[in-house]
Amino acid sequence: MTLTTHSPLTVTLGSSGVTPEDVVAVARHDAQVTIAQDALDAVAKVRAHIDDLAHSETPAYGISTGFGALANRHIPNELRTQLQKSLIRSHAAGMGPAVEREVVRGIMFLRAKTLASGRTGVRPVVLQTMVDVLNAGITPLVREFGSLGCSGDLAPLSHCALVLMGEGEATGPDGQLYGGKNSGKGRRPVAELLAEHGIEPVTLAEKEGLALVNGTEGMLGMLLMAIADLRQLLTTADITAALSVEALLGTDQVFLPELHAALRPHPGQAASADNMLRVLSNSPIVASHRINDTKVQDAYSLRCAPQVAGAVRDTVDHAALVASRELAAAIDNPVVLPDGRVSSNGNFHGAPVAYVLDFLAIAVADLSSIAERRTDRMLDPARSHGLPAFLAADPGVDSGLMIAQYTQAGLVSDNKRLAVPASVDSIPSSAMQEDHVSMGWHAARKLRRAVENLRRVLAIELVTSARALDIRTQLSGGHLSPGPAGAAVIAALRDVVDGPGTDRFLSPELEAADALLASGKVRAAAESAVGNLA
Repeated sequence: MTLTTHSPLTVTLGSSGVTPEDVVAVARHDAQVTIAQDALDAVAKVRAHIDDLAHSETPAYGISTGFGALANRHIPNELRTQLQKSLIRSHAAGMGPAVEREVVRGIMFLRAKTLASGRTGVRPVVLQTMVDVLNAGITPLVREFGSLGCSGDLAPLSHCALVLMGEGEATGPDGQLYGGKNSGKGRRPVAELLAEHGIEPVTLAEKEGLALVNGTEGMLGMLLMAIADLRQLLTTADITAALSVEALLGTDQVFLPELHAALRPHPGQAASADNMLRVLSNSPIVASHRINDTKVQDAYSLRCAPQVAGAVRDTVDHAALVASRELAAAIDNPVVLPDGRVSSNGNFHGAPVAYVLDFLAIAVADLSSIAERRTDRMLDPARSHGLPAFLAADPGVDSGLMIAQYTQAGLVSDNKRLAVPASVDSIPSSAMQEDHVSMGWHAARKLRRAVENLRRVLAIELVTSARALDIRTQLSGGHLSPGPAGAAVIAALRDVVDGPGTDRFLSPELEAADALLASGKVRAAAESAVGNLA
């Protein structure tokens, strides 16, 4: 798999796998996908073997039999096309709101990756059609509920497969919705959308229905995107924490390197401590109270920031290791082995992915919690060391950032609820054939929301610490100013959020700060002053 970064992005799909960057490029940035000839040749070779089995008198699961609890029924040749159609139609049973476009694109690309492995037994035309749909910007409509994270993300993948058949629901590149129950009554059928892009609907042959739906692509795609987001946010969290330490007249000495890797060799902790120390470097505010400071120790939310953020870093690294293994997998049931055997297995069970999705949600909840504690401290005159109540221009007349902290607390509370593991639950299905499931899809869905909440929490901490630092500078007559990194970050924020003043409509400013974090400009601003951060 290769990725070129010129516009448009292009990913070449071979038989050897993909990278996390490939998945993000296709899912989020509409990278075009091409299929290497060696992958098409491998797919065709394995399909010839499946055709031989399909015409054999010996039943083969998923090829000449039913599925799941109905696997004991032998299906005659004349009914096998109908079997494939019935499988996809019946399994496309999701309900609820549509999931995000990037999630659907990630699902389809990852399933295309598995098809290209040559272990699933589909014809090359099935793989090519899936890639063509991706490249055309057509997005199957996948609904929130339907996957139990076992036997693959069945319903989400079936909604995608239905579109390859010219059925179901999908949006075109312009966002217009096609198909569904209103097809012919205001909506045009999906087959017409495919035809507009020169795509012929696929008539599925033996084995191909199962091959399109028996994977962990939904939960894996969301895990990979969450990891990419968290790697960006973790650096931002170190920056906002450092600005809060600066604003609260905290010490930078607890972030010295000799106190971290040498004494407690967790790599994430050392990285976060180094980031915070560098963001605080050359700060006149920090220097002003380094001597004769009456405080013995800073509060845990300041002093222990690297220990918490660093633990999240290490958790993300563990999740990335699990994701890399799953990304290297070729999951299907049955699967075609290199020696030609077609073997049933349980690799579709989502437990490995589900566990780390839940683990990340716990870590995200804690990181958002410690950030909120720093915000609250900056707004409390009893603990903020000379700052006005709620950083208001005229406390009592103005409320300052009081309710911004309420919003932050609500986001943190939501994250605590989202940290309850989904993977500990299991509801049996398929007449007790599938009697233990992973709920990995649900773990992924709640993690996406938790990551968004974390970004908003950090945006509020940034708005608060920036205002607190500006007030410190004003109160000192300009003598006490933040360090170069803090000044650069505040300057970037001031492009979209005004500085201290009388009360005003805050919601647009908080949303603008959130967008600034999402853009990566906060990290870029800090790095412009102190160099690359971990």
